[in-house]
Amino acid sequence: MMDDPQSFLDDMQSKRIVLDEVHRLKNPSELLKIAADHYPTTKIMATGSSTLGASKKFKDTLAGRKIELWLTPMISGDLKDFKQTDLKHRFQFGGLPPFFLAEKIVEQDFQEWIDGFWAKDIQELFRLERRHSFQKFVELLAIQSGGIFEATNFAAPCEVSRTTILNYLKVLETTFVAYVLRPFHSRRTSEIISAPKVYAFDTGFVCYYRGWQQPRNEDLGMLWEHFVLNELYAHLQTRDILYWRDKRGHEIDFILRRKGDHPIAIECKWSANDYNPVNFAAFSKQYPKTEYYVVANDVDRAYQKSFNGISVKFTDPENLVKVLTALLTLAKV
Repeated sequence: MMDDPQSFLDDMQSKRIVLDEVHRLKNPSELLKIAADHYPTTKIMATGSSTLGASKKFKDTLAGRKIELWLTPMISGDLKDFKQTDLKHRFQFGGLPPFFLAEKIVEQDFQEWIDGFWAKDIQELFRLERRHSFQKFVELLAIQSGGIFEATNFAAPCEVSRTTILNYLKVLETTFVAYVLRPFHSRRTSEIISAPKVYAFDTGFVCYYRGWQQPRNEDLGMLWEHFVLNELYAHLQTRDILYWRDKRGHEIDFILRRKGDHPIAIECKWSANDYNPVNFAAFSKQYPKTEYYVVANDVDRAYQKSFNGISVKFTDPENLVKVLTALLTLAKV
């Protein structure tokens, strides 16, 4: 039907059209451009593979005439819609709906997803040949998810060069399977200025590769950090989230920059009682006018406390997103 875009759109005037997996079309850009130029009353929602933006056949000819939405794994609002709000279930099963809705973990499904990712997303667009090395890298990346990334540490176990590892990481970032957080810094000698932190895109894969049948209490903080990052990406629709670390080991989970204003620092804690002010204190010595937030699972109503002159706001993810959306919107004005 869509081999002749104009005839197809003639029959669909003033309707809403959903094109699922639009990347399967021979020339998806052509159809969308014709619709935008000549059928203004026809509204199209097109879903595509994670590699759609990287595809040569999808040229960005719709500047100013399209809205892009990044669909992350399931967020807190989705859990309510699916009537399953147990975060421990979300952590273990992950945020891909078929996995989340399963009655039990089927480990083979995770491997089949990775195999499909290699066959459909990687093979079609990227000139990668060593499937075993690539999938081994995905596994090791998930095992150390949330840690400082050093390419050299992956080269030997994956049996490839450091340069190849960096290429693998770029591919995973492009396809949204890895989230790469660059360090926030002012080029001070005391700060980490180049080594990124890398997160796997979904907690289900983290649990699968780590062999966690049931996450322990000590694992919840790390998984909560992944979940909060997912919430920020989904609602703010930006990859421009950083982290901060100095050479003494002080670290802040997430930093948001604001144009012409002071940064926003965020720490993730499964329980607000786990908060230790030492990291914010170290950061405040270099960036004194920062806004500080602790996002915790057991905070029902936002409140504020002072630690040695530093005002820290304790909140839940939903309220944090509302506050950050307002602050970042104001910064753009």
